[in-house]
Amino acid sequence: MEWSFLGERVREARLAAGLSQDRLARLVGLERSKVAKIESGDRRVDALELGRLATALGVPMSHFLEARPPAISRRAPLTADTDTAGARDAYRLDARLTAWLRDVRQVVELGDFRPAAAITSPVPVTDAAGARRAAGWLRTHLGLGDEPIPSLMSICARAGQLVLVTDLPGDGASLVDGDIAVAVVGLSQDPGRRRSTAAHELGHMVLGDAYSTDLRLGVDREDLVDAFAAELLLPVDSVRAVGDAVGRPALVELAARYRTSWSLAVRQAEQAGVATRQGAAKLRSSTPTRVEFQEALGWTPQPDLDGVRVPPSYATAVVKAWHRRLITSSRAVELMHGQITGEDLPEAPGA
Repeated sequence: MEWSFLGERVREARLAAGLSQDRLARLVGLERSKVAKIESGDRRVDALELGRLATALGVPMSHFLEARPPAISRRAPLTADTDTAGARDAYRLDARLTAWLRDVRQVVELGDFRPAAAITSPVPVTDAAGARRAAGWLRTHLGLGDEPIPSLMSICARAGQLVLVTDLPGDGASLVDGDIAVAVVGLSQDPGRRRSTAAHELGHMVLGDAYSTDLRLGVDREDLVDAFAAELLLPVDSVRAVGDAVGRPALVELAARYRTSWSLAVRQAEQAGVATRQGAAKLRSSTPTRVEFQEALGWTPQPDLDGVRVPPSYATAVVKAWHRRLITSSRAVELMHGQITGEDLPEAPGA
């Protein structure tokens, strides 16, 4: 153990949490001078103290002990000089993404889980048209045709990206680290927005971005990913199939069936050439109500990324590992990220 490494991680996590050394010391039951020595690498930390630090700072213990993935480690460290609200959010988002990557790797190592290989576009994507073609290629590759996607989390898993829905300071982020691709999607968004964010993060992976976060990437790159996500969620061919002049009721039905936002549906209608610029502007000026969307579907429930937190194949592997007594009940609950509680597990594993 290099205590200076651990101290740096404690200092960054403290700054990201917006805590002073004095406040952190009181939370973990230490003198402020001892916290200062921990951060400078001049004091060792035992397991009990490390656990209290992790709890107070809202990160897993592994956050202090393991190096960041290469794609994240390139970012500038969080220091007193660079401590801003944006830098704190970026750090917390990176920490959550890295922790999810570690969880996935642990479940893989337990032996009952083998994620699909990450799929990337076979040709480089340099413009929005190429991004839309990449989305169409992925749909064909996965056998989706032009039909609505029932579960975006399942499609992401089939494409090789494992999505976690959790509390985040931003909308989402994604990371490819060696043979594992992961993404996190913000729980605070409504389910429809989560769906768009998941499609967006999948786009980053397919277009070849090893690391992405909505807090940092440039506008030009985001425009390409937005084009990918829109075409993935609602193909322009599906819009053209409705007719040469898509009216508002027909577009409401399309948006409801494909579970997209109204703005995305209007954008795709304009892209398909069935709505003029003026017509699109008029459509955007009047967003359908929730009742209109539900009436278009006959009030059929359309949940996606709502009650689910982790990919089904991952969840199955966690429970199998628990049955085999490879992990404790508390660790199984942690790995499921709110999908289950301890009460959901039977009394005795393997019984």
